[in-house]
Amino acid sequence: MKSLKIALGVVHPKHVHIFRYFAREMVKRGHEISVLAVNKGETSYLLEKYYENYEILGESGNTIYSKLLKLAKFERSALKILRKIKPDVVMGRPIPHMVHANAVVGGDYVILEDTEIARKLHMITVPFSKYVVTPKSFLGDFGDKHVRFNSFFELAYLHPNNFEANKAVYNYLDFSKNERFVVFRTISWNAYHDRGLKGLEDYKKAIKTIEDLANVVVLSENKNGENVKIPPELAHSLLYYADLYVGEGATMAVEAALLGTPSIHVESTSSGIATGLMSGNLLELRNKYNLLEFYANQKNAVERAIGILEDKKSKKIWRRRRSTLLKEKIDLTEWLVKFTENIKR
Repeated sequence: MKSLKIALGVVHPKHVHIFRYFAREMVKRGHEISVLAVNKGETSYLLEKYYENYEILGESGNTIYSKLLKLAKFERSALKILRKIKPDVVMGRPIPHMVHANAVVGGDYVILEDTEIARKLHMITVPFSKYVVTPKSFLGDFGDKHVRFNSFFELAYLHPNNFEANKAVYNYLDFSKNERFVVFRTISWNAYHDRGLKGLEDYKKAIKTIEDLANVVVLSENKNGENVKIPPELAHSLLYYADLYVGEGATMAVEAALLGTPSIHVESTSSGIATGLMSGNLLELRNKYNLLEFYANQKNAVERAIGILEDKKSKKIWRRRRSTLLKEKIDLTEWLVKFTENIKR
């Protein structure tokens, strides 16, 4: 087939990981890959480590309003770059500046989506896309342009074909490999879809309770002295070796579960409904595979965390459950390569 020009939109470290092995394989096959990124957290660090051809459009805003103010700038920058590249395919989340710039240039935009509650983003991006690609478990329906796959986006980089845990992560921890530990995650709450949501009411109290049973390692989007200092590329190894994950934000909860680590997600709407009930990913991981649990409040989450830690067999049980899942789910990188090449056949 002819060589494709593919532009990838990145606005979060997770997207860097999703496209990492896809980009490498597509280049091997003779295609051209360009990455247009907005820097958030470790995004630029990971791009520098894993990619050759990328451009940073600017820094992500820290509030919804600052994001909106920067949108016009990002759209102009993206349009200028895409006009120069003239891509056949543009791929990414429902990213307004990428979708709208591509609509002017005329490439096929493929939205990758697993966040049902981002409805306002869908309203201003889906009409300009050719396909909307989601996990099979996704709760919404985008009509004729909706394409489903039997996996999770996280299995583009955490499938055993692509991931191997690195024990070097222990070099950055202040306890031995024989000691149990819990990864505790707090987020910044500044994403579009985080508005009106809440998580841990008093995370320091929760940590203090859990510390009676295991070491606690904090990974926080809010920079503070409690944050463990490990290279970002070792974060998934940290999750793999952990005895338990507790935290806000769905991405790392799903990652931990897919790595066979007991995973507890704590997040709710303003009316007190657990957001896990609105996520096909989280529902499938809970109901079908028993790899993840979600709660609307800290009290119930911490009580369950204690129960998991008190059962010394928990980690082995979760590893077996992970093996069951991996037998049923596909390597998303392999699927994405075939799907993208077939778009222009």
